[in-house]
Amino acid sequence: MKTGNGRVSLEKSLPSSYYYSSEVYEREKNSIFSQEWFCASREEDLPSNGSLLIVDVVGESILVARTKEGELKAHYNVCRHRGSRLCGGDEKWNVGLRGGITSAATIRCPYHQWTYSLDGSLLSAPFLNEAEGFQKKELSLYPISIQIWGGFLFVNLSPDQAATNERALVSQLGPAPEKFKRYPLGDLRTAKTISYEVAANWKVLMENYNECYHCGPVHPELCEIVPDFRRAGGSNLDWERGIPHRPGAYTFSASGASPRSPFPGLNEDEKVRHTAELIYPNLLLSLSCDHVAAFLLWPHGPDRTRVECRFLFHPDEMARATFDPSDAVDFWDLINRQDWTVCERLQAGLRSRVHEFGYYAPMEDLAVDIRRYVIMRISPEQS
Repeated sequence: MKTGNGRVSLEKSLPSSYYYSSEVYEREKNSIFSQEWFCASREEDLPSNGSLLIVDVVGESILVARTKEGELKAHYNVCRHRGSRLCGGDEKWNVGLRGGITSAATIRCPYHQWTYSLDGSLLSAPFLNEAEGFQKKELSLYPISIQIWGGFLFVNLSPDQAATNERALVSQLGPAPEKFKRYPLGDLRTAKTISYEVAANWKVLMENYNECYHCGPVHPELCEIVPDFRRAGGSNLDWERGIPHRPGAYTFSASGASPRSPFPGLNEDEKVRHTAELIYPNLLLSLSCDHVAAFLLWPHGPDRTRVECRFLFHPDEMARATFDPSDAVDFWDLINRQDWTVCERLQAGLRSRVHEFGYYAPMEDLAVDIRRYVIMRISPEQS
C-alpha cells in the first residue's frame, strides 16, 4: 500500500524464528493442527465398508474407517488399555504379532488382544467380563471428529471443540463452498499423486502459494500460459472471477489446451479461467476447467513439510480408453519443483543471524493473511 505521502509502505513478515523455531512449531501443533480441521485424505480412499486408513497428523497416528454400515469414523490409533499402537508401524524385530485390522473388520490390539469395532466401541477384553464390574461402553477408542466437503476428508483432533458452532468446518472453509459450487469436486477421482519432501516450513509454502510476485522469474512456462501472472508482479489479479489464460489457452498444461471436456455445469468464465483457494491450515486448491490440483501439506517439523499433490479428474474422462493425465501432471510437476526450490532457498536464508524478519511488498497482501492467521492462534496478545 501507499502512505499519504505517496511512499510504498512495506508490511513486516513474521519473525524469522517463526519459520524454524521448535518452540513455535510446538505451539502451532497445539493451537492450530490439534484444534482446526485438518485435510487428511479423500473420501475415495475408503471405497468400501471395512476400509481402514492410517494417517499421521503432526505426530498423532489416526485411524479412519468405514464401518460395516458405511459410516465414516475416526479415532486415535491408541488402545484404551495400556496405550499400545493398534495398527501400522514397522516391526523392526521381525516377529509376527496378532493384531491390527482383522478379516472380520475389527481392530485388535497386538499387546493384550483388546478388540474394537470400526466404530470404536470395545467388543472384548480377554478374561474381563461385565459381571465383575468391567464396563466396555466406557472404554471405546478415543474419538476424532470427521467431516467431508467436496470429497475431501477433514479430521479434528479436538472433537469437543469441533462440535461448537465457532469451530464448525463450514466456518473454516470460508468462501470456498460458494466459490466452487459449480465444480463437481465430490465426484472427482485421483488419477495421480506425487509426494514431495520439501525442506521448508509449512508457512513458507503457504505464503508462496498465496502470492504471484515470484511468478515472473520463477515460473516462465506458467506465465506463457497465464500472462497476467507476470504483469505488475501479479498485482490486480481478479481471483473472484478467475484468471484469464492467453488467447487460445484455457487450462494448466504446456499447450494451454486439453483433450478432456470441461467439467459439466461450469459457467462461461470457469470454462476458460483459472481459480484457486487456500483453505487453512493445510489444503491448497488450484482449479482448471478439466482438472484440479489439490495440495495437502503435512508438517513434519519446523523446517520440513511433505506435500501430497493429487490430480483430480472427472470419472467420465478417466473411463475413456484414451485418458492420459500426463499433460496436466507433467506441467504441474515442473511448476511445483520450481516452487520447492525457491522455498528451500528461503528456508535456508531465514536462519541467517542478520535476518530478523522480512517484508511483504504490496502485491503480496494475501500472504499477510497467513501472518495474521498464525499470530491470532499462537500469540493472541500480538494480534
